[in-house]
Order: sequence, then structure tokens, then C-alpha cells
Amino acid sequence: MKIVIVLTSHNLLGDTGKPTGFWLEEFTAPYYVFKDAGAEITVASPKGGQPPIDPKSDDPNNQTDSMERFKEDSATQKVLANTVKLADVKADDYDTVFYAGGHGPMWDLTNDKDSIALVEAFYNAGKPVAAVCHGPCVLLKATYEGEPLVKGKRVTCFTNDEEEAVGLTKVMPFLVEDELKRLGGRFEKVANWAVLTIVDGRLITGQNPASSGPTARELLKLLQA
Repeated sequence: MKIVIVLTSHNLLGDTGKPTGFWLEEFTAPYYVFKDAGAEITVASPKGGQPPIDPKSDDPNNQTDSMERFKEDSATQKVLANTVKLADVKADDYDTVFYAGGHGPMWDLTNDKDSIALVEAFYNAGKPVAAVCHGPCVLLKATYEGEPLVKGKRVTCFTNDEEEAVGLTKVMPFLVEDELKRLGGRFEKVANWAVLTIVDGRLITGQNPASSGPTARELLKLLQA
């Protein structure tokens, strides 16, 4: 079982001058779900090397078991510090792709040609594609059989309500929930910060950081079936 996890390389929160990046739990939780299942994992980002961690995701209040484990795990820290370039990742070499969120992907991965081509290549090959939180922004430009990939699919993502709750509605270049709906996605959500993972065929989406581990487990189930 070979899995590629894709992270953002973008580190600035719009025009605020504040740092952003990927949300740490959305990397660590899936990573250890896959690792503990014996998967071979590659971590990629548009620029390669060490991707930016959103400092907010590492707040003392936000610590989780998988993050604690990561901090004691020099081997995985090394993997993260040396991500491969997204342009060098080929869908043929893997069984699936998992996109972590955080606010960073909104600026780079949404429009990244390599990322869009990768999503389409996995999906066209009958392989599952998974994304969590802001990660589903990577689906917005992808098409399948001439239509938006998300059209008619049950999907979720970090919701407008959650974006409002963290005070970043006006900072974002767009809202993922709005775009998924605009493209014909059948959008679903639960209460802010509650766990929601949706599987529609070979498309798997999770609502928020708490949903990242469960989304990874649903992806494993699909692969093992």
C-alpha cells in the first residue's frame, strides 16, 4: 500500500502579514493511521523540503496524541523536513493521495497545475482521493469526464461557520464551502469542530482537523476493500 500525503508550501495568511501553512494535526493524525497500517508513505509539497507549519496549529490548546507522538519521532520529523516536490509525484506509483488542510493550500494548491493533474490522474485511474478541512480546495479545478469532479458528489470541508468562528472569512481568497456548492457538490456539515467524514465512491472528504484521523481511516478501509 503506497500513499502520498500532500502539504502546502504557502506560508503567508493573505495580506495580514501573519504566518500560515498546513495544520499540524492534519498531517500527523493521517500519517500515523497509514504508518500503523503498514503503508509506504511519501510526503510531497509544491516546493519540496520543509513545508510551513501553521503556528496556531501547534498551540498548547491544540495538542493531540498524534502531535505528541510526532514530537518524539525524529524519523518522521526528517520525512517532513524533506518532502518531495509535487511535480515529481506520479499517480502511477501510488494507490491513493491524501491532502491535508490548514489555510496555506487556499493560496497555492487550489491553482497548482501539478496538483490538479495529480488529482485527476488518481481519480481517472480508479484510485481514491482524500482531502480534509481546507484540503478539498484542491478539488475545485479538477474535472472528471468534462465536468467538475465534485459535481453531484457528497462532500464536506472546513465550513463557512467554522471560518467565521476563527475570524478569517474576509482574509480567505474564497470560501471552500461556497465553491463546492457552486460546482454542484452536495455539501454536508455537522456542528463546528465535530467529526464528519464523507465517502462518495472514491472521493473522501473530512470537515475539520478533528476529522483528519477518521478521514484517513475511511481511506484505509476503501484501500483494503
